[in-house]
Amino acid sequence: MVVLSGGTGGAKLARGMLDVVGPERLTVVANPGDDIEIYGGHVSPDPDLVSFWLADRIDSRGWGLDGDTFTVMETLRALGEEIWFNLGDQDLAIAIRRARALADGRTLTEAHREINAGLGVRAPVLPASDQPVRTRVLADGRWWTLQEFLIRARGQGEVQDVQFRGAREAGIPAAVRDAIAHASAIVIGPSNPIISIGPMLAIPALREALRASPAPVLAVSPIVGGAVLKGPTAAFMRHRGVEVSALGIAALYAGVIDGLVTDEPIELPLPALRTELLMDGAAGRERLARATLEFAASLAQRTAPPSSVPPR
Repeated sequence: MVVLSGGTGGAKLARGMLDVVGPERLTVVANPGDDIEIYGGHVSPDPDLVSFWLADRIDSRGWGLDGDTFTVMETLRALGEEIWFNLGDQDLAIAIRRARALADGRTLTEAHREINAGLGVRAPVLPASDQPVRTRVLADGRWWTLQEFLIRARGQGEVQDVQFRGAREAGIPAAVRDAIAHASAIVIGPSNPIISIGPMLAIPALREALRASPAPVLAVSPIVGGAVLKGPTAAFMRHRGVEVSALGIAALYAGVIDGLVTDEPIELPLPALRTELLMDGAAGRERLARATLEFAASLAQRTAPPSSVPPR
């Protein structure tokens, strides 16, 4: 099966899926739109976050590696450098290794495969593209990189526009295409639908791969109990003119998904599974993963046979 993941929500669901199906049957396609070159390294926040979760190395803060130290950042500050993007020492080492691999002519996919191996992660975690795709946010009259907007601007200010630069020209790695083509289920994790999943869906080749796959495509809503648990999802949904609810998620994914997992008792224009979305601990992650897979199996019975293209 394939999970499309942005940040924390998608990574947690992927960790639950790992317990249910095992590493041999799981592939995670992760958002490259947050990537940033800084401190001599290439940081891939979402692919790394997924890998840290799958390795059971995630820090209690929800980002970075458990037990990491920040000696390099502290030293750079002492030397007078402005540190607005905080990286642990091990995290920085991973970013430097990735930058070196890219400079040597390897792809982002190849670089992250090496990082996964070093972390002991057996399930593939694949960047959605090997070409640069970068999210930019227009807020308060200026364009920000996504990391600057989230960290420097603290996600404040009215969102006026969002661009996924490079997405139209980007392709998808062969490993991503193959995973989607051979999947029995494709799940969009409960990540921000615009800035975490949006950059991937803006890649025409990825959308085409999803459309051509015989597997059902479903999404898990990031709206839990009528609210956003973390991050600026609500601000971005309001910018897109949709309500902050499962109905808004369904609208954003129209033409992509065959079903939606939600906890909201509202009527939706597509098949829905209503279940508890909160992923408290390993048991909560596994419960949601199992429920999602069972829903996917029920959707698979409704889709067209593999010889035809499902109507998406």
